[in-house]
Amino acid sequence: MAEDRPRYKTYDRPAGGWGAAAATAKVLLQQSVVTKGSRALVSMNQPGGFKCPSCAYPDSDCKKTLDFCENGAKALAHEATKFRVTREFFAQHTVSELMAQSDYWLEMQGRLTEPMRYDAATDRYVPCDWDSAFALIAKHLRALDSPHQAEFYTSGRTPNEAAFLYSIFVREFGTNNFPDCSNMCHEPTSRGLPHAIGVGKGTVVMEDFEHAEAIFVIGQNTGTNAPRMMTNLVEARKRGVPIVVVNPMPERALMRFTEPQDVVQMAIFGSTAIASEFVHIGIGGDLAFLKGMMRALFEREAGGEEVLDHDFIAEHTAGLDALRADVMGVSWAEIVVASGVDEGQIRRCADIYNASRATMICYGMGITQHRKSSQLVQQIANLLLLKGNFGKPGAGISPIRGHSNVQGDRTVGIDEKPTPAYLDRVRDVFGFEPPREHGHHTVESVAAMLDGTAKVFIGLGGNFVRAVPDTERAYAAMRGLALTVAITTKLNRGHVVHGRDALILPVIARSEEIRTTAGEQFITIEDSFSNVSASRGVLEPASPDLLPEVEIVCRMARATLPDSNVRWESYIDDYDLIRDQIAEVYPAIYSDFSERIKAPRGFHLDIPPRRRVWPTPNGKANFLVLPGLEVNPPVDDRAMLRLATVRSHDQFNTTIYSYSDRYRGVYNDRMVLFMNADDRAERGLAPQARVAVETISGDGVSRRVEGLTVIDYPMPRGSLAGYFPELNPLLPLDHYDPTSGTPAAKAIPVLVTAA
Repeated sequence: MAEDRPRYKTYDRPAGGWGAAAATAKVLLQQSVVTKGSRALVSMNQPGGFKCPSCAYPDSDCKKTLDFCENGAKALAHEATKFRVTREFFAQHTVSELMAQSDYWLEMQGRLTEPMRYDAATDRYVPCDWDSAFALIAKHLRALDSPHQAEFYTSGRTPNEAAFLYSIFVREFGTNNFPDCSNMCHEPTSRGLPHAIGVGKGTVVMEDFEHAEAIFVIGQNTGTNAPRMMTNLVEARKRGVPIVVVNPMPERALMRFTEPQDVVQMAIFGSTAIASEFVHIGIGGDLAFLKGMMRALFEREAGGEEVLDHDFIAEHTAGLDALRADVMGVSWAEIVVASGVDEGQIRRCADIYNASRATMICYGMGITQHRKSSQLVQQIANLLLLKGNFGKPGAGISPIRGHSNVQGDRTVGIDEKPTPAYLDRVRDVFGFEPPREHGHHTVESVAAMLDGTAKVFIGLGGNFVRAVPDTERAYAAMRGLALTVAITTKLNRGHVVHGRDALILPVIARSEEIRTTAGEQFITIEDSFSNVSASRGVLEPASPDLLPEVEIVCRMARATLPDSNVRWESYIDDYDLIRDQIAEVYPAIYSDFSERIKAPRGFHLDIPPRRRVWPTPNGKANFLVLPGLEVNPPVDDRAMLRLATVRSHDQFNTTIYSYSDRYRGVYNDRMVLFMNADDRAERGLAPQARVAVETISGDGVSRRVEGLTVIDYPMPRGSLAGYFPELNPLLPLDHYDPTSGTPAAKAIPVLVTAA
């Protein structure tokens, strides 16, 4: 448990290094898996082993004996933990009692061990055999007036095989309601980027780091959210590659980092300076910054310099004149005010970009969680297109996605807006007519619950109710459902905020072996660089009563659709049969799947822009215009500040590993608000004052969080940060990007007052 006394102390050491090594040892000891966990870590992200259950960053090229980071070790330790949640645990605790516990406490109870059903009479979960669980699901689904009254959620932890079968089951059932964790993070990439370059994925591969001459990292806290990428950044800096970091928070790892596997650097307590240029941008200032860089390039062209790649532009693109007119239509004074960055620094960044013959731009949720985030992603593509930074070594666009296989789930069919071509393939391969109307994304699914349209929620992984916006309304929405089903490994808030009927179905974890009557099976994962590789667990399952996700999906389908002609029974035993079906539905990218996956490192899915082929309607890469300089609607309130919700370093998505965040100097507390000292003083607040934060919205709903401690932090004026999910109650359900449905969690308009 957390200590009682909060502490706030500036962390002035490099990220990584001995601090990361100590944290890894500590978590293995805390979960009582020092020997077991250490043995498993040797197999993580290695050929023949299993893929990290944490982030989606690619594996290294196998030069390392160990290929994991501190946060990957935490994820593995919590998954391999010796602690168990048994039927005796549930007999001792009512759901009301569990609701009063913290997210951290729930996480620390350990692995779920058998299926459980909610008993309203006792307010407890009670044991339930698997057949009865599937029968209850089928009963509720078949009783619906319409298939569209059910919501089928998917978490990124779901492997390709289970996600693919889930998509087939749900479409045969009759709906495209697929709220997905990607709706809350990188959906603007999936929806915005295809209009620019024809695909909704990044174009970079690992080898590009070796050839890049400049790297931009925008709105992404690499050291916490994709720590293995730090190795690439360290190696690039040692080669003299400029790295431009654009962020409202000066994150420690992007300032200075010690590579834990660099024996010499560890021995001498050395480190590497990462950011050659740190751009301390205001929240929401990214559009103005990007337009400022483009304006600087256009001005140099107008002055007679040959800056743009005219041959590339002429052969491969369309729309340059409209973009130039838009960019040159805003003044430098407007750009400086909107970005919070001075003109000189923007010009320096443009000079770095101009001098590079191969530039990568990496970005995270600081870009994708705004009201116009899909169009903001397109502006990054615009900047890269100006100098032909696609289809050559060291160049391209790189969304650094979060959860492992969140990208793969999308590739194999988890999509509420499926294309007609895909639906035709499903029809031809499986012999049923799938629904054609679009389904619900995450925000729409919560809205459907609130208005009573949705009746059933099935969550294939994740902690949906803590991840979504508008926490109190989301709780009410879930409690109004007839049935909620949580398919998961660990206890979380989604099990205690539930429908009238509720099931907890525990699954075999990523690190554990899957054995069927056909022998040992493996699953596959797609990383954020579009590499698909095999994942084979090495540990014994936490309980003999666990089932793999594939079997759970197949048995749900078989119980719900007794007349189905899909071969659900055979898929339970032989995962190669599933991969063969994936290849039939996706012949262009997954041909010979079962053979190609036998390669030790798997294979790379074709990304046409890497070949300078553009799968857009006009066959070109398109410069796209986003008028103005704002990505969030203005708020007419002088006291307004913009709040970004962020992770702590001891957190992965909604999973809380501890109450501390050492890189930001916060210990034993999560109810904090990072604030510019001048903004604090202007409001008459003392250092470490207790404050309340209230959302500014016009919908008549009061959203307020009390009991936050103000931490003076180098935030730009007008910008705040605090942790999710604690501050999710401040994020209105309708505060999202309409193109992607992604909540604008990085730009919530709020007021701060003394508590």
